[in-house]
Amino acid sequence: MFAPRTAVASRSDLPRQVPDEAAASVVVVGGGVAGVTAALVLAERGAKVELLEAADALGGRLGTWPRTLPDGTRVTVEHGYHGFFRQYYTLRDVLRRIDPDLSFLRDVGGYPVESREWESEDFSDLPTTPLANLAALVWKSPSFRLRDLRKVDGREALAMLRYDPVRTFAEHDHRTTAELLDAFGFSERGRAMLFEVFAHSFFNTEQRYSAAEFLAMCHFYFTGNPEGLGMDVPIDQYAATIWEPFTRLLEKHGATVTTGARANVVVSGQGGWAVGVEGGPTRTARHLVVATDVPATRALFARSPGFPTIAPRLASAVADMPGGEPYVVARLWCRGDVDPAHAPFTGVTRERILDSVTLFHRIEAESAAWARSAGGSVIELHSYACPHDASRDELVAEMRRELEGLWPEFADLEVLDVDAHLYDNAPGFDPGSHARRPGVVTDARGLRLAGDWVASDIPSALMERAAVTGVLAANDVLREVGAAPEPIRSIAPRGILARSTR
Repeated sequence: MFAPRTAVASRSDLPRQVPDEAAASVVVVGGGVAGVTAALVLAERGAKVELLEAADALGGRLGTWPRTLPDGTRVTVEHGYHGFFRQYYTLRDVLRRIDPDLSFLRDVGGYPVESREWESEDFSDLPTTPLANLAALVWKSPSFRLRDLRKVDGREALAMLRYDPVRTFAEHDHRTTAELLDAFGFSERGRAMLFEVFAHSFFNTEQRYSAAEFLAMCHFYFTGNPEGLGMDVPIDQYAATIWEPFTRLLEKHGATVTTGARANVVVSGQGGWAVGVEGGPTRTARHLVVATDVPATRALFARSPGFPTIAPRLASAVADMPGGEPYVVARLWCRGDVDPAHAPFTGVTRERILDSVTLFHRIEAESAAWARSAGGSVIELHSYACPHDASRDELVAEMRRELEGLWPEFADLEVLDVDAHLYDNAPGFDPGSHARRPGVVTDARGLRLAGDWVASDIPSALMERAAVTGVLAANDVLREVGAAPEPIRSIAPRGILARSTR
């Protein structure tokens, strides 16, 4: 019942390789998970592919950059911690191209949630089978005491098990997650420890996040997921484990990877698409995949002359797409370490700013090597949904104060260096936005979208949504040129208690 499903099947009646390379020329704009996935699938099939990335290296929101610490050590900094959950089937299938055994991933070892108000809880050791995991959660968690459960509205709460990609959005997309959680009637502790921390993980507050999107994420990560909440992390920094191998593999398959190349205009012509590149020559191709975040996609289309005429529905949808909350990531190199009992990754709830803490020196080889030599630690503080009226430095200072409240020993560490960034490029999922959200195939002939903000009927989110839409974009190119699609696996598309859709 809960085994991975075939969401897109292979076609033995169609050729695997593209019949005509010229007809399958593609420019992919954006070198994150979505863009690299689309480019790699197409390059493997013999398409002529160029991947354009505005930054100096591939990665997107998994990107990296070098930094020199005050002691002279050259280190690599990532954009922020990412959990590689085990139901990310499409992402993992793509990653197996660079490591068939996924030996560069390791179990992070738990997913505790901490609060100053209540005792911490870890939800990663529950059974993996849906329903059994819910029963164990209710039995084991102090957030679900009998007197609290009596106040729960069972009819509302069962919406988590009745997820349907059509009916759920029709019934719940007009509500906020806060309204849904009010209707559930869970205790303040249960609401904070399980649901609010979960909503923040998608860079949205429960006051803005669509209740239907929240239920879709509950289905994908818990109530319909046969893998449980276990997640893995790379054993070393992303450039070494992911992006450098992907660059070599793309080039092996004949793709051109161009970094430091910002696409600033796209123009549709009789032969396909022309992509203007800041400070460089214009690229032309029959097909175009835009795999950038919402702000970059909006800006690209706004700069492109005549785009609303070429693709009126797409232009309008992207112009109206909500963005997520601002978020801040701060990596701290410290002298001394926190209590060894702390997990490598910890979710935080009911703090004003701080949402998670990652101890990179306990999961990543490069950080571990520096920590051993310096007698220190590498600690990342992450806020997924910041106040709009605070500066980066104010937010980082507040996160440090909040961590001292959670882990008092942190106050005794000497912070030697800080790399901090405030971003506003996460996708938003406001109530009512689902019907307007564009999918992979657009009303502009030859132009496809990919990214974690793009609509898809295949259950997915975050990095898995990026990979899924990347494959779907490649598949639509392959369909047009007469080649077989790349298969996609996913969890069941509907909840265990969902009624049949006629």
